[in-house]
Amino acid sequence: MPDFTIEAAIPGIVCGIDEAGRGPWAGPVVAGAVILDRRRLDPVLTAGLDDSKKLSASRREALFAALKAGARAGTVDLATGIASVEEIDRLNILQATFLAMGRALTALGRRPDHALVDGNGLPQLPCPATAIVKGDQRSLSIAAASIAAKVTRDAIMAALDAEHPGYGFARHAGYGTSAHRQALDRLGVTPHHRKSFAPIHNILYGK
Repeated sequence: MPDFTIEAAIPGIVCGIDEAGRGPWAGPVVAGAVILDRRRLDPVLTAGLDDSKKLSASRREALFAALKAGARAGTVDLATGIASVEEIDRLNILQATFLAMGRALTALGRRPDHALVDGNGLPQLPCPATAIVKGDQRSLSIAAASIAAKVTRDAIMAALDAEHPGYGFARHAGYGTSAHRQALDRLGVTPHHRKSFAPIHNILYGK
């Protein structure tokens, strides 16, 4: 389970950053940035935050609601950043992810002294940063950011599902499932599909 061991070893204000949506064939990539007040944080969050992939959708949503309550109470700084499908296709998914991360940090409204970024690469940020492999399983700040990113992106994909019925975006969130592939064969490519990703590029332009 994640804890504050990494954060406690770094002086000053520490921010966790993580993303959701690097792998899907459709939809934006979303990053979360979170600063947690270790002294006053709701015990529900201290005990419950974890890698978003390990949590059920209902549990993620409950924890995201608790994070937003913490933001209102002044114990959490919480923001998300988005890079669009157009930016993914123009920049590539890694650079678009870094762009979303930078936007999330900027949206926090205050600059942390240090950022902990999930993964093994670092975006350009206006503060020192450390890449933490499997950070969402080790750092509570990164775990919180992973939940913020995932819940926000799932909501975006649910809205796209209503806009483009038949693709199942609310179920698979744009990932390359067999049902998604069958929908593409039946209905074609939407403006929300990533044309630079091989499965979509091949449908449009051939192999």
